[in-house]
Amino acid sequence: MDHRALRIAAHAELVSLLVMLINLVTAHLAPVSALMGPLHGCAYLFVVVGTWRTGFVTTAARAVALVPGVGGLLALRLIPPGAAARRGG
Repeated sequence: MDHRALRIAAHAELVSLLVMLINLVTAHLAPVSALMGPLHGCAYLFVVVGTWRTGFVTTAARAVALVPGVGGLLALRLIPPGAAARRGG
């Protein structure tokens, strides 16, 4: 898994969660929830699967990737540089 793709998905996960929470405490518009919910879910799954598929990753990085919202960004800090290149992906 490419670090760049994982970084984009982690940021998309965090931003979509923040938009959903802000929408919840303000206007609570249904179209925003309908758009951000699936986007957040897909980004979350991409982060979790991407982290687990990256080679030479610690158990801590895999565990922290399961935390919704910030787990992807925290996992990126725990993945050693070049881990994806060593795996061949």
